[in-house]
Amino acid sequence: MSNKVEIVLPKMGESVDEATITGWLKNEGDFINEDDLIVEIATDKVDSEVPSEFSGILVKKLCEVNDVIKVGDPIAVIETENEIKKNNTILEIKDSSKENTDEDRPLEYIEKAEKIIDTNDFELTERIYSPLVKNISKKEGISFAELDSIIGSGKNGRVTKKDILNYISENKSKGGFDNKSHPALVDNSLNEIKEMSRMEKLISDHMISSKQKSAHVQAFIEADITNLFKWREKNKIVFLKRENEKITFTPIFISIVAQALREFPLLNSSVEDYTVIKKKSINIGMATALNDGNLIVPVIKNADQLSLLGLVKKVNDLSERSRSGQLKPDEVKGGTYTVSNVGVFDTLMGTPIINQPQVGILAFGAINKKPSVIETDGGDFIGIRHKIYLSHSFDHRIVNGAIGGLFIKRIKELIENWNSSITI
Repeated sequence: MSNKVEIVLPKMGESVDEATITGWLKNEGDFINEDDLIVEIATDKVDSEVPSEFSGILVKKLCEVNDVIKVGDPIAVIETENEIKKNNTILEIKDSSKENTDEDRPLEYIEKAEKIIDTNDFELTERIYSPLVKNISKKEGISFAELDSIIGSGKNGRVTKKDILNYISENKSKGGFDNKSHPALVDNSLNEIKEMSRMEKLISDHMISSKQKSAHVQAFIEADITNLFKWREKNKIVFLKRENEKITFTPIFISIVAQALREFPLLNSSVEDYTVIKKKSINIGMATALNDGNLIVPVIKNADQLSLLGLVKKVNDLSERSRSGQLKPDEVKGGTYTVSNVGVFDTLMGTPIINQPQVGILAFGAINKKPSVIETDGGDFIGIRHKIYLSHSFDHRIVNGAIGGLFIKRIKELIENWNSSITI
């Protein structure tokens, strides 16, 4: 005689009343031996597996992953071959001569079991939480987003009772919960909520993609820019009157970087999968802030072949047309290395994100006066000098620390040994 029996959630110790289904080890239609493990469960105290008390075929799962089941409730139906003594967990199926058929009877129990299963509000999260953690989160008014943000110390990063209680305690100390232990309500009517613009979305995706692709490493160095600073102060007014153009530090920095890239061609490369492509053309992108706060990177093609005068005019032209939205598509493509003059915002230094598929980016910080030790043949003395920090981010997949460091050391040398007699 064929019998269908229910496998129930066993008792797992004192004070444990329910468990969360975390994974099925058997599928419907599988033959199961007695004591075979059929399902994984989690409680606030332990993670465990439930064995079958009978041998037979698993004909129906009565719950799904993430369902919360109470101790003693049915979780699966197994069809056995031999007659088994009927008890609380056995469903003896009547034969066809009786009122219910073999097909009708299991459905009755399945419907009953589905009503017993605790349907909860945690369908919106993919993480698995024990019943106790869920109950605490509901009681304390912790949202799904908050719960998902908690770093778990349990198996596979699962959030334990201790984790959630620590989270609640920390938020209370920071004023995040009121006296009733509920999160402070935020009045969104006081906040401005807006969707990102198309450009902001593109920048966001591009930055995240770069951090995921490249092994970012940063190197910093301080350079004495006094001679270059004085040269610019001396020539900027004359040049403005003669060419009707301003000399900013950006074209000067681009000129120096272009020279260094000729000496360190690996920094003028791109990476595609496991292939390194060294570029023959030195096309330097210059990060440019727009009036709306966004960023665009127009590219100066063959920057190493332009004179300083040519770079000044090119930089000014691209900057102006960037802010007026008049750049051509080709003028933001093909960059092989990028520079960013963050010093225009009085920023001391930064850790710029590599502009993919390039392997390096250099940020020039603010220029400040500092008391410095000046070495001479007659001895050392203290003097006031103009100093600048250089921040170099490079892709450690192909650029090691030595090359990355030597590159900015060379730029430091070119800055400090600027030819003050040069004319433009």
